[in-house]
Amino acid sequence: MIGIFDSGVGGLSVFREIRKVLPEEKYIYWSDSAHCPYGEKSQEYIIDRARFITRHMTEKGADIIVVACNTATAAAIATLREEFPVKFIGMEPAVKPAAKATKTGIVGVLATAGTLKASKYIDTCAQWAEDVRIVEHVGQGFVELVENGITSGPQAEDIVRESLCPLLDEGSDTIVLGCTHYPFLSEVILKIAAEMVPERAVTVIDPAPAVARHLMEVMQEDGLIRRDGFSMLLESSGDLKKLEYIYNNLL
Repeated sequence: MIGIFDSGVGGLSVFREIRKVLPEEKYIYWSDSAHCPYGEKSQEYIIDRARFITRHMTEKGADIIVVACNTATAAAIATLREEFPVKFIGMEPAVKPAAKATKTGIVGVLATAGTLKASKYIDTCAQWAEDVRIVEHVGQGFVELVENGITSGPQAEDIVRESLCPLLDEGSDTIVLGCTHYPFLSEVILKIAAEMVPERAVTVIDPAPAVARHLMEVMQEDGLIRRDGFSMLLESSGDLKKLEYIYNNLL
């Protein structure tokens, strides 16, 4: 069984890509919505939540777990790998493909405050972004939009525009989505970019497809692929009905 967890519903954007390459597996998804968002919380707090969720998932039968949250990956995955006997797959900042894709030489990164200050992100930028300029902005209100199932319309556009404008104003033509909630707002991001800089083609980079491919490769190497038929167990520390609604309407 594949376990997937996030601070909320954002990790479903990762599950969406995973199911494309592993359609016949059994899944358990945990939305830690009672403790969402993780972006402003301490590392110790996030590690404690990650331990609790991992323990629960392994008791349910998960033999590989996707930490489908950039903040939790940065804060907790090293500890989880030390303390639990199952494999863990984390989120990777998609700076490398963005640096290769940019035509202007300017890459915009939308992420949570926790991700932007994490050593994993900082090290990735240092390694792969020497020849480009990185501009960053916290996606203020993005998580809350997605948690409430609002991924289009005037409210979403107003909130996204406020955080996207500084990146576009600096010349970004490639936008890295550094939070798993943000891909649900990709269409809004592209719409606003087309309105603001019609002369510039803007690309949005979601790391989830690469994470899904990596998961499949690890499962193949370790003999973990079962193909027993698809099933999904949804669980939440908060509003399960909201999670079920998002699952049924956004995927």
